[in-house]
Amino acid sequence: MRSNAITIPVIRLHGAIMSGGSQFRQNISLATTAGLIEKAFAFPDAPAVAISINSPGGSPVQSRLIFKRIRDLAREKNRRVLVFVEDVAASGGYMIAVAGDEIIADPSSIVGSIGVVSASFGFQDLIKKIGVERRVYTAGKNKAVLDPFQPEKKEDVERLKKLQLEIHQTFIDLVKDRRGAKLADDPDLFTGMFWTGGKGLELGLVDGLGDMRAFLKDRYGEKTRLRLITAPRGLFARKLGIFGSSMGGGAPELAAAAAESVIDAAEERALWSRFGL
Repeated sequence: MRSNAITIPVIRLHGAIMSGGSQFRQNISLATTAGLIEKAFAFPDAPAVAISINSPGGSPVQSRLIFKRIRDLAREKNRRVLVFVEDVAASGGYMIAVAGDEIIADPSSIVGSIGVVSASFGFQDLIKKIGVERRVYTAGKNKAVLDPFQPEKKEDVERLKKLQLEIHQTFIDLVKDRRGAKLADDPDLFTGMFWTGGKGLELGLVDGLGDMRAFLKDRYGEKTRLRLITAPRGLFARKLGIFGSSMGGGAPELAAAAAESVIDAAEERALWSRFGL
């Protein structure tokens, strides 16, 4: 008589972490992952939920919201969370990873980058060359802070850096709370530096090296089955925007969405390129 095999639900989080999303691109956000997370934790008789993450980071708010949803459900359902890093779990990607009770990475994975970055462009000289005059009218002296079409002001940069430090401290506190005494006493740990999975193991950023299938079979037995949790497909789900954005809209809306998708793609490409990917 065949014994019952353990089934482990698997969630795959891949891409940059950004609010929103479109029919052209699907980013990681609470809106796009909440349904998957809920479904995985509702899986009957599973001793754990496995999360595969491959993300260079992005929105600190969305990262923390996803982290919190995972931890809330882990406590509510009394389930262990096992996180497996693919190419990279950096910045916001690592923030989500620390929701795991254990983090397993490939020796060549990239982990860490515990820091905050803001990037922009300065176009004030360009618009002068092409004969464009920038006109800005505000109610409130700080409403045009860091306008890319105006010269950068020292006080605006200092204000931004102050905000970054507050967000950075929130990130640091979260990692310390989750990883605790596992973390090595390394001066570069919270500087935004990133490392391979192998070095991350030495630093206490991950708990082990390996791959999901081998790890889970070793932990729960050779008959262990992995069940990938996916978003519903079909017209009904698309029309309602379940697990993502609605597919409705005419030609102007589609054109706007396509343009926005190009910008999102450029931002995402910049995030990945920081890690040589």
